Amino acid sequence: MRIAIAGGDGFCGWPTALYLSKKGHEVTIIDNLIRRKWDEELRSNSLTPIASLKDRIAAWRERTGREIGLYEGDLNHYDFLRTALEQTRPEAFVHFAEQRSAPYSMIDREHAVFTQVNNVVGTLNVIYGIKEIVPDCHLIKLGTMGEYGTPNIDIEEGYIRIVHNGREDVLPYPKQPGSMYHLSKVHDSHNLMFACKVWGLRATDLNQGVVYGLHTDETLTDPVLVNRLDYDGVFGTALNRFLVQAAIGHDLTVYGEGGQTRGFLNIRDTIRCIEIAAEHPADFGEFRVFNQFTEEFSVMELAEKVRAVARREGLQVDIARLDNPRVEKEQHYYNAKNTKLKALGLEPHLLTDEVLLDILLTAGRHKDRIILQNVLPQVTWK
Repeated sequence: MRIAIAGGDGFCGWPTALYLSKKGHEVTIIDNLIRRKWDEELRSNSLTPIASLKDRIAAWRERTGREIGLYEGDLNHYDFLRTALEQTRPEAFVHFAEQRSAPYSMIDREHAVFTQVNNVVGTLNVIYGIKEIVPDCHLIKLGTMGEYGTPNIDIEEGYIRIVHNGREDVLPYPKQPGSMYHLSKVHDSHNLMFACKVWGLRATDLNQGVVYGLHTDETLTDPVLVNRLDYDGVFGTALNRFLVQAAIGHDLTVYGEGGQTRGFLNIRDTIRCIEIAAEHPADFGEFRVFNQFTEEFSVMELAEKVRAVARREGLQVDIARLDNPRVEKEQHYYNAKNTKLKALGLEPHLLTDEVLLDILLTAGRHKDRIILQNVLPQVTWK
């Protein structure tokens, strides 16, 4: 297949591009490299040193003989996007190219506005580009489980059957987003649903949980191909932060009570889910939603797992509680459905001690790159 990957330089996009290229697909990356610029803005970095995108692509070509195309530009610039679509004619468009950090979106008004405009307008441009240029193309859009929030009922996959006043209907599952970033994803979902309904487009919304892990088979083949690892309080996930804190002997900083529960999946499962969605496209006119995660953990459960692995390595770390900088429920019911991708062939990689140890040892090897002031939160919702 001809597959375009917007955001192909990022944590999820890069290993996806390598994996699909290895599988024999004709892969093109569309990226404006802004993720690297955010590191400069925040005075942060990837724990793992990462090469330039052009050097990454060249190393992949030299190692495998496979070409990955590159269009360097912004989805918010429609003329650029039109050109990329006209020249590549993708059969599947994988859309990772959004500002994906809740804390970044909550820094101040400017960052909230940027996040909403970048994400919503960029996705609208993709929708119109597919409609006008490649209407048969299947849009595979990365959503987030954060759209749902933490309701006191089971979370279904995108839709819920409602009986009200004696009448019944299947409706989009109610959304309770927790940040300006998560709100932008809700807007995306509504726009995609509308486009599929009125123009007969086809789209799969992958409501992804928190991704952990670092390596895939492809990124391990050459140091130049290594994936990025974020650990700071803006882009780093709780699990990454805990592992980096453990590597430097810092307390594992749990926000509030630590009962916040979310869905999680391994980066290897992220790329497999993209492949599954591409191989089993939505029907024309269908807006399909998959909940993309494999396990559920609370923040405290993650901290306890990391502490246990670290102590086996001789690192004496403790768990500390911080006042929660976010506005969220810290103890809540959480039971989300995730059967559709498994039914299509997903075989999950679960969170094992070996996975945690791999990242912990990587953090130890690169501890000289850790910027100490970045391992604690600096953004508040209040």
